[in-house]
Amino acid sequence: MCGRFILKTPFSELVRLYNLTNSVNLAPRYNVAPTQDVAVVRSSPTGGRTLALMHWGLVPWWAKDLKVGVRMINARDDTLVSKPAFREAFEARRCLVPADGFYEWKKLDGKRKQPYAILPRDGGVFSFAGLWEHWRDKASGGTVLSCTIITTSPNTLCAPIHDRMPAILPPEAWGRWLGEERASSAELQALLEPYPVDAMIALPIGSRVGNVENEGPELLEPVSEDASARRLL
Repeated sequence: MCGRFILKTPFSELVRLYNLTNSVNLAPRYNVAPTQDVAVVRSSPTGGRTLALMHWGLVPWWAKDLKVGVRMINARDDTLVSKPAFREAFEARRCLVPADGFYEWKKLDGKRKQPYAILPRDGGVFSFAGLWEHWRDKASGGTVLSCTIITTSPNTLCAPIHDRMPAILPPEAWGRWLGEERASSAELQALLEPYPVDAMIALPIGSRVGNVENEGPELLEPVSEDASARRLL
């Protein structure tokens, strides 16, 4: 799964990377968590790409309650067509979620877990494949934009840590995924493959990342796995 990630790249760099046509005020984040607002790149109906802030946890338009999104922070790649919550969004509302890296927890013996920061080997930004939706709150009359991050089978780097990883798309796939180029459902699903192992690294880090209130670059400081595990006792 993907339940926590990093986005610290300045907005000006995101504009250059994704050819964005709008402006959004983004603060560096080192511990982005579900139900928070996250930055999402999507194609604009008038042309170009824009960045929007969306609630992390997909809320289908037919949902009765916003709380549904808590169970839909991720969408498995093998359920995009079969699951009603994702089917329409996969067909028409695909997006990219920029991230400087993500966190995952490896189960140790007993109840202990070792957190890892999984980062681009040469720096830069991961582009997670995502879906977005709009939901109308009947009580307030307002509209909530929400999103989910798609997960796929892990590569050999991530497999010892967790049995899923975010589906990360290379630049040459962005146009197809965002609907700027024609692609069948099968062609889109074929893009959701494990990311190349040689393009990422996994660093054991301290347990502070487990608290969503903790922020800052110190969360990325590597530790020895044995030392971190002892602190979790």
